[in-house]
This record gives sequence, structure tokens and C-alpha cells, in this order.
Amino acid sequence: MKMIIIIVQDNDADTLTQAFTAGNLRVTRVASTGGFMRSGVVTMLLGVEDTQVDTAIKVARDALPSSKDKKRATLFVVPVQHFEQI
Repeated sequence: MKMIIIIVQDNDADTLTQAFTAGNLRVTRVASTGGFMRSGVVTMLLGVEDTQVDTAIKVARDALPSSKDKKRATLFVVPVQHFEQI
């Protein structure tokens, strides 16, 4: 299992959330602050199976196309050693 952490600008968060839910991926949104001038950003957390990582990244790339001059998201994929729902 992997945890995907995605940091996006406030104005891209709804688009990305809708894309993930349409792709049957569960996402948790957390309001956060960061970057230049402490701009508003959203941190998204997705717990996915190893086989879903590429799909989740594709959904993010398709929903938020970037250009050479401007990147629209920062994405981390980290391993999860233990997962439990209570």
C-alpha cells in the first residue's frame, strides 16, 4: 500500500477532488498554507494499493495539465507499513 500526498493551489483543489472521486479513488483534503507569500494550498491524501499508484498519478496529470513554465501540483508517493480502519 502507498500514501500519495498531493499539494495543490486552492483553485485547483475542487477539480482534482472531482477527478479522483470520478476515478473511484478516495481522497482526504486538508487546508494548509505554504509557498511564496504563504498562499492558500490544499494537501490531499490518498491511500491506494500499489497497483493503483500509476492510475492516481494519471488522474492528477489529466485533471491538472502543467506547462514548462508552471507546475500545478507537488506529489509524493510514500510506502505504508500498516493500515487500519477503526
